[in-house]
Amino acid sequence: MTVVVAPPRPVGGLLHVQQLARVEDGERLHALLWRAGDGWRMVSSAVLGGGLGERAWVLNAQVSHGYRRTDPDRHLAGLADAAGVHGTGVGLMTAADVTSYGLAHDGGIDAVVTAGLGVRGWAATPDEGSALPAAPGTINIVVALPVPLTDAALVNAVATATEAKVQALVEGGYDCSGTPTDAVCIAARTVRGGEEAHAFAGPRSVWGARLARAVHAAVGAASSAP
Repeated sequence: MTVVVAPPRPVGGLLHVQQLARVEDGERLHALLWRAGDGWRMVSSAVLGGGLGERAWVLNAQVSHGYRRTDPDRHLAGLADAAGVHGTGVGLMTAADVTSYGLAHDGGIDAVVTAGLGVRGWAATPDEGSALPAAPGTINIVVALPVPLTDAALVNAVATATEAKVQALVEGGYDCSGTPTDAVCIAARTVRGGEEAHAFAGPRSVWGARLARAVHAAVGAASSAP
């Protein structure tokens, strides 16, 4: 696999993403890579590196619309290795064109969003659901905060980001709450000497309000991209 690294495109003060390109089965695909480095705790629903813990990078990889692999975690790990990042990180995937990402900055918080809205709908439906993963369409949200959060606040931040996503979609004229494969990654600084982690990240808290505005703006930009 050939990886071509384009110059970084800065978002704000924290989340600088690189655009990567590769050819897979004759198709040119792209990815966004954030080399966060040390000093970050992340909570994520990602297939690779999901859960809560210290993470050093985030990769958001585009895959083909007919994606059929049953080992997406291994696939993402291979892409990360080819990009030259090692250790524990977060791997997301989407069939959307990740080069058309939305970005926003609010009060020290950076948000990067990729949006594929071809397979969208409302979260609560009469369908029974399936044990099999849905085809990747996907709105992927990555947010970086310059302050530490408690475990509970990190979970609260996921809820706040999700609420802001839905608000942006509805305001953009989409009759949906998202896609079946939406994923989120919230990154906050680790606690340093003398610091206390912030205990709240709801939409009316200081940092939660900033997060909500950043995600709202980034989702709006990504979902309106050509």
